[in-house]
Amino acid sequence: MGLSIGIVGLPNVGKSTLFNALSNAGALAANYPFATIEPNIGVVPVPDDRLEALTALVKPEKTIPTSLEFVDIAGLVRGASKGEGLGNQFLANIRQVDAVLYVLRCFVDDNITHVEGSVDPRRDKETVDTELCLKDLETLEKRREKTNKSVKVPGKEGEHARLEMALLDRIKAKLDDGVPVRAQGLTEDDQELIRDLFFLTNKPVLYIANVAEGQLAGAESDALVAKVKELAASEKAPCVVVAAALEAEIQQLPQEERPAFLESAGLKEPGLNKVVRAGYSLLGLQTYFTVGPKECRAWTIHKGWKAPQAAGVIHTDFEKGFIKAEVIAWSELIKHGSESAARDKGLLRMEGKEYVVQDGDCMHFRFNVTT
Repeated sequence: MGLSIGIVGLPNVGKSTLFNALSNAGALAANYPFATIEPNIGVVPVPDDRLEALTALVKPEKTIPTSLEFVDIAGLVRGASKGEGLGNQFLANIRQVDAVLYVLRCFVDDNITHVEGSVDPRRDKETVDTELCLKDLETLEKRREKTNKSVKVPGKEGEHARLEMALLDRIKAKLDDGVPVRAQGLTEDDQELIRDLFFLTNKPVLYIANVAEGQLAGAESDALVAKVKELAASEKAPCVVVAAALEAEIQQLPQEERPAFLESAGLKEPGLNKVVRAGYSLLGLQTYFTVGPKECRAWTIHKGWKAPQAAGVIHTDFEKGFIKAEVIAWSELIKHGSESAARDKGLLRMEGKEYVVQDGDCMHFRFNVTT
């Protein structure tokens, strides 16, 4: 589905280190501002124990997980929206992403400078918020100039322009006060009017509290982590605690050495798994599977999608010519050991066009496309 998450934060907070760990793409992580000159883009598989279990059962020729795209841009500083530190260019690079991940530094290290001179995740978050709001105001003003030309035009065009101008003025007043668009209580109709503006502050947010390895064990009582959790809770946004430097180190190890390393660090799984799953959930996504001897594959869909829409993710012809879907829950397939055994027990069922796909469904589609 091409869904992506933009990574933002101040310089030297661990953004590129986190990106390196997520994508293992080797993005430059250096101890000076604007080390990231061009945006880094990495496609990251979504970890899923269910897919692993299905693969172990079926033993297909190949296994394909679903994925998310992460976009890492240069660190933001005060004035980024106006071009300070080339930030204006970088903000444009995340206008098309579906969500924004804030990396907030919660570790103290005299060897890694902080552009503000001290570590304060709340202040850093407010700096990023301000720059994104200012960038949105710039976008809004350009739209107001265009819309204003049609306000006095008679008929539907003028009526639409007046509605849009009133909405833009309401949004502007709150952005001037530092209120992100996502927190302005806009209706579905409002959102439809501004959809093509891609406001940065209208995107859902995931907060990352980036700590040092030594903070992990006491993260629940860490004062800096608590600040990030409070910020996230106030916005009903997810928050994940991660030691980005440790995660990057894990990604450099051979697969067979990782379990022992995780155990020595007191981790059950890489923290990155939590980051990717949190991003997946934030976007309102879920997974269904197609299972067979050639391929076990996870497919990304939005929660609430019906069977034809889910089929369309594989190929548009599947949606156009949808007839029925053969469905079984992944857990039932694992429990009974094969599709034939599940079918004998009546657990492999046929569903029609109105069936709402459930997370973890295993599906085969029947379709017919006439030319």
